[in-house]
Formats: sequence, C-alpha cells, structure tokens
Amino acid sequence: MTISAPHVFCRSLRQLSAMLDKLAAQPQILTARLHPEMLPFASQVNAAISFSLRGCCPLAGLEVVSFSDASTLQEQIAQTIAYLAAIPAQRFDGRPDRLCMDRAGFADIVLPADEFLHLYILPNFYFHFSMAYAIARSCGAQIGKGDFDGYHLYAPGFSFEKPGLAQPV
Repeated sequence: MTISAPHVFCRSLRQLSAMLDKLAAQPQILTARLHPEMLPFASQVNAAISFSLRGCCPLAGLEVVSFSDASTLQEQIAQTIAYLAAIPAQRFDGRPDRLCMDRAGFADIVLPADEFLHLYILPNFYFHFSMAYAIARSCGAQIGKGDFDGYHLYAPGFSFEKPGLAQPV
C-alpha cells in the first residue's frame, strides 16, 4: 500500500495549521529565530509550505505554483491544502525514473522522481517544519510532539526530563 504524496503533505500542513492556531496569541514568534543566520519562524513555515508544492507539482507533471501572496500563513496553508487535494491521483502514476527538477539554494537539482521525493523534498519539508516547531518551543509555546505529528499524547505537564511531574496518558 502506498500513501500519496499530497496526503502526506496535507496531513502535516493541517498539523502546522493547528500549531499556528495555538500560537495566535504570541505574534512575536513570527519573527523569532533559533540563530541569527537562520530563517525566522514565519519564513520556516513558508518554506515548508513551498516544499510541499515544489514536490507535488513536478511529481504530478504540473508547473510549480505558489500561494505565498496569501494575506496570512493560515490562508497560504489552506490554499495549498486545497490545491494539493484537488490533484487527481493518476497524475502521480508516472514512471519512477522520470526526472524532476528544482533549485536548492544555488544548486540545480535533477533527480529521478523517487529520489526527488524521498531524498530531497520530504527531508527539506520536515526540516523547515521542525525548525518552525523548535522556534515556537524555544519561545515557550505550549505545544508538544503530538502537535507536530498528530499521534503522540502526553498528560499536561508531563516531562521525560522531570519524571513524576505528570503521569503519562
């Protein structure tokens, strides 16, 4: 059984959207960074969104689109999810050795579709998603691993670092 690329991205983008909802009362996080030479939170979110489109569009044989002109990150995520969900599944049925192209910094990337998705697009998508999560956590946001992956569940106040504070659920 194969899970489609749009499904993977849409699920993670919904998790990212839910985290943004939790961060709405902390607008300072949008400009926060882990390091002065790294992108701020809002740019990390934007990059994750971009990689979902930069991956799915070539894999579906479509021109890469962008919704970066949306007025908010939430709107950009919603437009991206709607676009990805509307791509017919058969568009992804191409030969696995077909070449997909992108630009990585100053490097031109040309890889077979499988490598393009698994070795380039997914790692970059999750890198930027993880950086956004890390920035939010470093700013004291009340989010956890369950907010990131949608599966983990811990009792409020639970900590692996301070056992006994709360019992696991």
